[in-house]
Amino acid sequence: MRDNRQLRRTRSDSDRQCFTALYHDHALALLGYGLRRTSNEDAVDMVSETFAVAWRRLQDVPAGDGARPWLFGVARNVLLNQGRSNRRRNALTQRLVAAVEQVAPDETAASDDSLLMDAALKRLDPLDQELLMLTCWEGLSPTEVAEALDMAAGTVRSRLHRARKNLRRLLESTHAAPTTTPGERCND
Repeated sequence: MRDNRQLRRTRSDSDRQCFTALYHDHALALLGYGLRRTSNEDAVDMVSETFAVAWRRLQDVPAGDGARPWLFGVARNVLLNQGRSNRRRNALTQRLVAAVEQVAPDETAASDDSLLMDAALKRLDPLDQELLMLTCWEGLSPTEVAEALDMAAGTVRSRLHRARKNLRRLLESTHAAPTTTPGERCND
């Protein structure tokens, strides 16, 4: 049994030595390859990933002069994968930006009423804000709000009633109350 452990340790030491030599012989060349094709950060990531693949597949790395082209092939594939990942990430970002533009109001085009409403809403208790927003902006029923907030439906209804009343009071205290309040804009 000790002999097997010793063999594993020797093989492992041999693998480490082989990998270390591979890294020292080719890391700078691979970094240059990456820097000529992508950003500094992506080039460093490419070298790191290339050597991670080399470590996992050390038995597949050709000996001698064959190691260099093999590593460049892996590096090329890593760069191609990075490019695909970047394109997917950029496409997702663009879709999310478009979705935000559809959902979020344009602050520059906000009416006086909506500015007053936002200011008054922010003065409410955070839970009251959430109740009103889930009901009025997201269109959830009080029962659905209760489920979303893990509250009793009766509690939601009474808190929602008080929140609307407090919001109306805050709006009226500005002496320039908007023409509608959340209680009138959304279903109870």
